[in-house]
Amino acid sequence: MYKSFLISDDSINSRLDRWLRRNVCQIPQSLIEKSLRKGKIKVNNKKKKSSYKLQKNDKIDLCDFSFSERTNKKRKFIYNPTKKELSFSSRIFIENNKNFVVINKPSGISVQSGTKSRKNILDILRKTQEFKDTTPYTVHRIDKETSGILVVAKNRKYAQLLTSLFRLRRIHKTYLGIVLGELKENKGTLIDILFHYEGKKKIKAKAITRFIVIDSNNNYSLLKLSPETGRKHQLRKQLLIYGHPILGDSKYRISEKATNKNNKLMLHAHKIYFSINDIKYNFSAELPLEFKEALREKYLKTSFL
Repeated sequence: MYKSFLISDDSINSRLDRWLRRNVCQIPQSLIEKSLRKGKIKVNNKKKKSSYKLQKNDKIDLCDFSFSERTNKKRKFIYNPTKKELSFSSRIFIENNKNFVVINKPSGISVQSGTKSRKNILDILRKTQEFKDTTPYTVHRIDKETSGILVVAKNRKYAQLLTSLFRLRRIHKTYLGIVLGELKENKGTLIDILFHYEGKKKIKAKAITRFIVIDSNNNYSLLKLSPETGRKHQLRKQLLIYGHPILGDSKYRISEKATNKNNKLMLHAHKIYFSINDIKYNFSAELPLEFKEALREKYLKTSFL
């Protein structure tokens, strides 16, 4: 089977792998990587990496691969939210304009549907009045267990723009986290090399996070965290490395003391700020009830709430 595609203006700067999943079918990442290595997928008659950024008039050739069969075998699951979830969704909007929304994502809900989680924010947003005539586009992610600020684009143009701003580190986020123990310094910078896997390939990347201690006692600390890089589970991994796992983190912990009464991760994406066309945007997300309760239970400062 042979297919050819020509890239238009609305796909400029899209990653090759994401473009394939969006415009051809839901191809597994491992299959994309394998097809690129074997030359079954080429751009302008050349082999490219999955992270290649598409340019206008790029020609994508798909050779010797039955994508239609893959599409039929693996249909994308769409989550249908309950009436209660739709009612709740109307209260999570922080900003709603013609190009994007900013929401306060609850803990325990994934951004997108996955093999381990079908309930997700995107499918819930699709059913809301705010997205009645458009489609939600992800421009960044936060962990399923993390609550707080999430930006979702309403059109492809702003999806590409906001994604580029995140990639260029021109969008700044701050988190609040309750961690185990008392830090030696009141502020500082965590710099580490973190590892993750893409298929069987082990990838290492530098992670940088600035922190400020807002309040602490002998057992717990409340931190303001400002990541300068965006690695997977960055804050959770780095704080574990330094012996201060985040309260409620069942994956990255060293002691049962790091467990939480409500079993929820005490990490909240609190603020975000960025500029577009000289317009400055600054948003903050209110702490969830379980986070406020944890602060009181651990005798940590609540005056800033």
